[in-house]
Amino acid sequence: MDVVIAGAGPNGLMLACELALAGVTPVVVERLPRRSDQPKANGIVGQVVRLLRRRGLADQEAAMPAFVFGAMPLHLAALDDNPLHGMGIRQPELEELLERRAAELGVEIRRGHELTGFTQDAGGVTLELAGPGGPYRLRTRYLAGCDGAHSTVRKLSGISFPGVHAADVVSRTAHVTIPGAVSRQVELDVPEAGTFVLYTWHRTERGAYAILPAGPGVFTVAAMEWDPHPPGDDVPMTVAELRASLARVLGADLPLAEPAGPGPHLLRRLNGRNTRVADRYREGRVFVAGDAAHVHSAMGAPGLNLGLQDAANLAWKLAAEVRGWAPPGLLDTYDAERRPAAERVALHTQAQLALTAPGPEVTALREVFGELLGDQDALRRIAALLAGADVVYPMPAPPHPLVGRFLPDLPAGAGARARPVLLDAPGGLRVRHGRVDVLPGQGPEAVLVRPDGYVAWAGTPDETLEQALETWFREALEPAGT
Repeated sequence: MDVVIAGAGPNGLMLACELALAGVTPVVVERLPRRSDQPKANGIVGQVVRLLRRRGLADQEAAMPAFVFGAMPLHLAALDDNPLHGMGIRQPELEELLERRAAELGVEIRRGHELTGFTQDAGGVTLELAGPGGPYRLRTRYLAGCDGAHSTVRKLSGISFPGVHAADVVSRTAHVTIPGAVSRQVELDVPEAGTFVLYTWHRTERGAYAILPAGPGVFTVAAMEWDPHPPGDDVPMTVAELRASLARVLGADLPLAEPAGPGPHLLRRLNGRNTRVADRYREGRVFVAGDAAHVHSAMGAPGLNLGLQDAANLAWKLAAEVRGWAPPGLLDTYDAERRPAAERVALHTQAQLALTAPGPEVTALREVFGELLGDQDALRRIAALLAGADVVYPMPAPPHPLVGRFLPDLPAGAGARARPVLLDAPGGLRVRHGRVDVLPGQGPEAVLVRPDGYVAWAGTPDETLEQALETWFREALEPAGT
């Protein structure tokens, strides 16, 4: 067996799909007997939505005309080159979509199979698993841990998970009905309570809140309260608890009620704030990705963008190693590229939390920050930060504005097979081993694009292009017509 993935959440399923597209069919083991139906996320924002579109998995991707940063409005429609794209999809629907694609690609998903231990040596990894039929072993060349924040893979591999935790804030979120409320596009009129703007976070003297439509007559209501004495994790969350928290944050009592019907209905409390990034993403033949590698606040909705890009980055490199053409050190670039991306997310989510805190100092900071957001360059930088577009991978290539960045657009169908692409505007370029698709490009230059959508080289074809082909794909140019 070549690759085993622990965890069948969105990141594990994305990794499985990307591996299969690259010619390596993994096995996915998942502790839970069935896919979770809890709507943990309501959409995806960031560069990964363009990658999903290229794979045929996102047909409603678009630039976001507005967003928030630390409960401050971002008017992104003013940008003619808005880098923040998004798509509306709940996490259960995304997992269903990815699982269906994985099945089409021949991936085996073993649900109800828990990874309990493993040992590794120079030749591979021996896994200990507990399945419906009892304990058993598997031997694989590589193990990828996509098994969440409490990752068994990370813990057993000895990878540290440093970061910060503070128990000074509690976030409550639920699906509710609001009797008597009337929704008018982006506003909600609630009798005897007032009019509330939907789709965005609002800061108050006690915390922050948000109200979003979640279906006919149902809303997602979230309240974040700065409270050094939150309820214990063993105390069940209730709609009444959310209503009381929202009343304290808002200063008005909204008549929240439980939705009718079987659900699933979201009902979640998060105590404290937890920001951690693994000290390394690889230990020998074992890798971590997604929440197993990083946890952070959900402000700005960066989680899926970060985790799915981990999967896309790791997959083609693992496939290259398995299929025998990986250049030296290729697998090490996974940590070198993706850990800094997680550190950027940890930075901006902590900054956003700080901007929602109570106090006159924070109010003054928000006023200054709001003035800066009136400048298009500053607004563009914040949008790029939220999209992950400010992350530039280190590349051994001549300087170019595209190198190390995610390429915004590709010719139709160019990214569907998860293969490297060489966009050849001059024409006449050919490669020897067929590991890179050569397609016509536009403009005076050529662009070498990796399977994960990042530009490895750009410029006028010369010996540095040959070096990039060798560095990333052990590929070589050959004269046209040969």
